[in-house]
Amino acid sequence: MTPATATTAPSAARTNGHASLKRSRRWALYTSYFFLILFAIFFLAPPYYMIVTALKSDPEMARMETNPWFIADGATLDQFRILLANTDFLIFFKNTAIVTVLVVAITMVISVLAAFALGRMRFWGSSILATGIFLTYLVPDTLLFIPMFQIVKALGLLNSYWGMVLVYPTLTVPFCTWIMIGYFQSIPKELDEAALIDGAGHIQMLTRIFIPVALPGIIAAMIFAFTVSWAAFVYPMAFLYSSDQQVLTVGTVTSLIRGDVYKWGMLMAGALLAAAPPLVIYAFLMDYYIAGLTAGATKG
Repeated sequence: MTPATATTAPSAARTNGHASLKRSRRWALYTSYFFLILFAIFFLAPPYYMIVTALKSDPEMARMETNPWFIADGATLDQFRILLANTDFLIFFKNTAIVTVLVVAITMVISVLAAFALGRMRFWGSSILATGIFLTYLVPDTLLFIPMFQIVKALGLLNSYWGMVLVYPTLTVPFCTWIMIGYFQSIPKELDEAALIDGAGHIQMLTRIFIPVALPGIIAAMIFAFTVSWAAFVYPMAFLYSSDQQVLTVGTVTSLIRGDVYKWGMLMAGALLAAAPPLVIYAFLMDYYIAGLTAGATKG
């Protein structure tokens, strides 16, 4: 074998290796895009159908020969106008907003204080108590709403959205506390020692050090509490029955479904309007939500 042949062989092998690696990466990229597009179509089909249905007129929806995925007679906002003007949708929206704001405030006060005590102020049984708090979140709503019904009735809050302000924290506080415990435990202990040396008390440490540092975890917990309060269905379905006290999830359904008659256009319009606030919140705070859940899932 000549020297020229010896140097050419490794060069050809390297070229073939690079080409093979490039082909593998190209096929991996194509495969990734294929599945991304497939999942995007799968998950975006329901909201697209909701938008199309909400923009149709009742006569068009009544015609069986029309394609349900397209608007044949032109888009119209009549479904939104009728929903807002001729139903109690705005009352449902107001009740839901009041309940959600109060539940989020109550949840965050309890969760932050409990998580700080369990995550940073170590005492006997704190780890067992923290685990027990999270395990209470795993109990299904369907097992709890009967005893909760008796409690709400005894307190005179049946058929009042204030009963939801009392009940919803039983769903939000355990999980939010667990998230915050994990986030507080991820903060370096040197901050505690430096604050204690400077003469800070526990409340000062919480408000001036831990809350600013743990802001992503707090925002993640707030988003979770907001989502649960905004979208809860079992409790309001069992506890609320008058239109002036109902929330969006139950009021929209009960007012727009009469026996076997479904007001599909207004149902979809109401669903879109009800989904708008969570969508906006997730769009602006998604990075904080992911960071908070990641830290909370790997600690505690």
